[in-house]
Amino acid sequence: MTPIDNVMRSKNAFLAFGALVAAASAYVIWGTDVFPAEADPTGNPEDWTREELRRWLANRDLHPQSSDTREQLLGRVKANMRHMP
Repeated sequence: MTPIDNVMRSKNAFLAFGALVAAASAYVIWGTDVFPAEADPTGNPEDWTREELRRWLANRDLHPQSSDTREQLLGRVKANMRHMP
């Protein structure tokens, strides 16, 4: 027997595959409840980091580019931010 034959007959390979399927199913079913997304940054956008600006834009499907400067990202956030009374 070759090592491949041993792996194919192994219960461990079957159990590992089953665990992988179960984990993927759990993520699809409960994904956002069990694994919540990072919350939006709060406060003044002028004080946010570049990554916070990118996350805010990405959460709104505004597709920030990796080559955008902080000033470009800040301008896009301000242009798309709703003014709260």
